Amino acid sequence: MAIKIFIDQGHNPMNPNAGAEGNGYREQDLVYYIGKELEALLNANPNFEARTSRNSPDEILGTSTSTSLAARVNAANSWPADYFISIHANASGITSASGSEAYVYSASSPAYALAEDILLRLSEATGLADRGVFERPTLYVLRRTQMPALLLEVGFITNPADAELMANNPALIARGIYNGILTYFGL
Repeated sequence: MAIKIFIDQGHNPMNPNAGAEGNGYREQDLVYYIGKELEALLNANPNFEARTSRNSPDEILGTSTSTSLAARVNAANSWPADYFISIHANASGITSASGSEAYVYSASSPAYALAEDILLRLSEATGLADRGVFERPTLYVLRRTQMPALLLEVGFITNPADAELMANNPALIARGIYNGILTYFGL
């Protein structure tokens, strides 16, 4: 039976729940394409079945930030997914901040080991620094999902090099995430 992975491309194309902006890019646009690339990789492997939260670049989930987050979680829970990965682009007032990091509800969750493997392989694929995995039980998508869940910040939209990588090579970032998933499942 295929492992079901729900890929949430964080944020909406416009409010409610629009994402960060930097270097002429919008988070919601960058992560949309990374998520679709990852979905294609997973669905090409018979070991997996993947779905995304947004199925077109202009799809808006919910009518407020809270209903947008609930729509993502409810879609994963009702499927039901085995794992939940929410993809984001980080932002900082320090434009030299760079790299990838992940958040999980608890270090004791299977999501912690999955996040570690994803960060390792993402770093190998892209050259971005692995900034580590952190507990963040307050994040809605981590506390309301009924399966192991992680929120992945693939790079900093406020860093020119990270932003260019996310914009110009979403397939490479998706490949790094995919390789981490393969590592986690021993495939």
